[in-house]
Amino acid sequence: MSTHPGPSRAEWVKSSYSNGNGGGCVEWAPAYVSSGAVPVRDSKDPGGPALVFEPSAWASFVAGVKGGEFAA
Repeated sequence: MSTHPGPSRAEWVKSSYSNGNGGGCVEWAPAYVSSGAVPVRDSKDPGGPALVFEPSAWASFVAGVKGGEFAA
């Protein structure tokens, strides 16, 4: 049995790197990290699917974003 809420009831946090003009808005559910999952979704489609990453893969992606590895 899961100790975390289902994705529809999860507390989603908008990325500080999301822009505020209605463009790329990414949210993640930090409560899941301790269980080995990082759910990520598009904030413009909260009922849509969420991608789930291992914490180490998500940390590598975030480090790449912060380091400018991805073109805008």
